[in-house]
Amino acid sequence: MTSDQKLNPESSFPRCPGSPDTLPASSRPRTRRVRLGASAAAIAAALLAACGGGGTAPSDAALPQAQTLSAQAAVGEKIFNDLSLSASGRQSCASCHNADTAHAPANALAVQLGGPSMDQQGKRQAPTINYLSTNTAFFFAADGTPTGGFFWDGRSASLAEQAREPFLNPVEMANPDVAAVVAKLAKASYVAEFQAVFGADILSRPDDAMARIQLALQQYQREDTAFRAFSSKYDEFLRGKVQLSDAEKRGLALFNNPLKGNCIGCHPSAKGADGSFPLFTDFTYDNLGVPRNPAIARNADAAYFDLGLCQRADLTTRTDLCGAFKVPSLRNVAQRQAFFHNGRFGTLKDAITFYVQRDTNPEKWYSRNPDGSVNKFDDLPAQWHGNVNVTEVPYNRRPGDAPALSDTEIDDVITFLKTLDDGYRR
Repeated sequence: MTSDQKLNPESSFPRCPGSPDTLPASSRPRTRRVRLGASAAAIAAALLAACGGGGTAPSDAALPQAQTLSAQAAVGEKIFNDLSLSASGRQSCASCHNADTAHAPANALAVQLGGPSMDQQGKRQAPTINYLSTNTAFFFAADGTPTGGFFWDGRSASLAEQAREPFLNPVEMANPDVAAVVAKLAKASYVAEFQAVFGADILSRPDDAMARIQLALQQYQREDTAFRAFSSKYDEFLRGKVQLSDAEKRGLALFNNPLKGNCIGCHPSAKGADGSFPLFTDFTYDNLGVPRNPAIARNADAAYFDLGLCQRADLTTRTDLCGAFKVPSLRNVAQRQAFFHNGRFGTLKDAITFYVQRDTNPEKWYSRNPDGSVNKFDDLPAQWHGNVNVTEVPYNRRPGDAPALSDTEIDDVITFLKTLDDGYRR
């Protein structure tokens, strides 16, 4: 299939039971991201997998088995929850990555507060850190697709590397240097455990001690199955243990439909060829033209822009990547209270409505120019507007066109997305 060919909506692909309007879940043409060439058979298999079949895993695939944490991971858990390791004494890793809300913020702030007095805004919305254990360091795929990495711009290569930054960020835990972090750890109630794991003299070598702090945090996130529970209703559906409701099935069909929601293009919903359950992210990057958020104080400066990938020191020459941010997992997305890298939207309904009405009704989302015209893509300098994704469904619309999803269909998609919340009990 070439990049300008369309799937035929009349083709007789298999359909999810109870979802007569389902179209094939496919690797649709995705500008700057997709690997092309899916055959009809592969597309059909993908749809069957998304409906709960396909793949090689048995239908009763087990949940990740809880296990006793290793000594490293057990220390990591204590570090993760330790407020005293911050300059304020009031912030820990868990403050922005709350276990009760799928390790994402438990509040509706667009960006979290930190700093020595807990009154400094962060730069970007704090993402969930769940389902990252299979993520990789940042790389460009063979087709040029930016992929992997940690944080919204993928700048860290591992969970351990990612763990370092909040400790030293002046608007987060705000320690002035590594030595300050280690000095706080030396006073912690669990310091003897830390030394037992990493050596009695480890605190005398601050850089080594910091590296062990990072390692412990990484091990905790890798070993504790709360970070990758696979315990949602949708997981049970894939195991063949429960059925989705009619509304949930309709939402799944719309999610997968390349001519409707087309969410599957970045958020795969089918089991992998190896039987692995979907993570609902492909770990790539996209430029969605998300509106500027006035709730972020630094946005009062009209000259300020968060440019995403091209602001990284190693990618400053890649102006084609300006405005691109990482595709997050949609697992537990219904628990979120702020959406996109800048937290612009506070409800899932608004976020999805923006997706499908961004181009049909731009006046609903963007600020106005002095002459009253719509300042579309107002959180990106004009010279980079051409980077915004305007070719893929549902973004391939013009003002006055019908949105790809109706209001009722959006509600069905949301109903489906709620099946991705972990902790489902029959």
